[in-house]
Amino acid sequence: MKKSAILLLFLMSLSVSAQRHQSIRTMPLDSIRLSDPFILSDTATQRYYMTGTGGLMWKSKDLKMWTGPFNVVDIDSTSWMGPRPMIWAAEIHPYKGKYYYFATFTNQAVKIDTVRGNVIERRASQVLVSDYPDGPYRLFGDATYLPADRPTLDGTFWVDRDDKPYMIYCGEWLANWNGTIEKIQLKDDLGGTIGKSEVLFRAYDSPWSKEMENGSVHPNKVTDGPYLFRTRTGRLGMIWTSWVFDVYTQGVAYSKSGTLDGPWIQESLPITPPNYGHGMIFRDFNGRFLLSAHSHQKVGGRTIRVPHLFLVNIDGDHLVVSPKPIH
Repeated sequence: MKKSAILLLFLMSLSVSAQRHQSIRTMPLDSIRLSDPFILSDTATQRYYMTGTGGLMWKSKDLKMWTGPFNVVDIDSTSWMGPRPMIWAAEIHPYKGKYYYFATFTNQAVKIDTVRGNVIERRASQVLVSDYPDGPYRLFGDATYLPADRPTLDGTFWVDRDDKPYMIYCGEWLANWNGTIEKIQLKDDLGGTIGKSEVLFRAYDSPWSKEMENGSVHPNKVTDGPYLFRTRTGRLGMIWTSWVFDVYTQGVAYSKSGTLDGPWIQESLPITPPNYGHGMIFRDFNGRFLLSAHSHQKVGGRTIRVPHLFLVNIDGDHLVVSPKPIH
């Protein structure tokens, strides 16, 4: 079975299990099984809120012990997502007094295309809203944010130097065979998008990702998990994830202009150890900058994904990640 098919089956099973009844419990971070971990450090409540693929939430006071999982997404079964969508790569962003849930939703009952033998399901990034960090998060604004005839995923949030809000997301490689990372402007209340998307860079721009195809090595097709940050010197960077053959790997690119428009210059080497990816950066209540990412390992024939934290330094022009996770 191809790597992409195995990954898809894993995410499908994870999403289905996430929507079943969950018993609430408290456990250390490394006992949680979670893809695409995103952590909001909310100063108003002095709590950490972690979400990701599956649409569930965990809460913590110290980043060590976590309580959950809690269901925080209120699905509207009449929307394009259907009654039981898969939920991937969820993020929580506070903005102008509310909390916004950026997530990828897949309606497996709707097929939009077949590309090179791959059936493309209806999948897109969309934004939900709540008055509270732990939800409930509900649909609002426009019925759709991104075109219904192409699969998009891993949406994240950024306010650029023009003071306008944007969604940055991936155009899925299964449809375009050279994954993209794109931007599109959001409405002032984040209730929809404005205009057309623009490609920031493509998977093949990566100097560090690799795959073997037809007997030759070239950059991998996958773009995954973009997340933006600024160094203390004001340099705009973006971490994102792909593969080095069968190893999940994370790299970084920097914008030459200091804005989303780029051009984006890719660093030559990955930023994290092998088998860690889909990261994001946050500041804890002690003032440290941390990177949250999940490990991606095969154990007994199963794919195990566990959230981890790395110390990061952004004091200079470059993001520097600790060589080993601290949790």
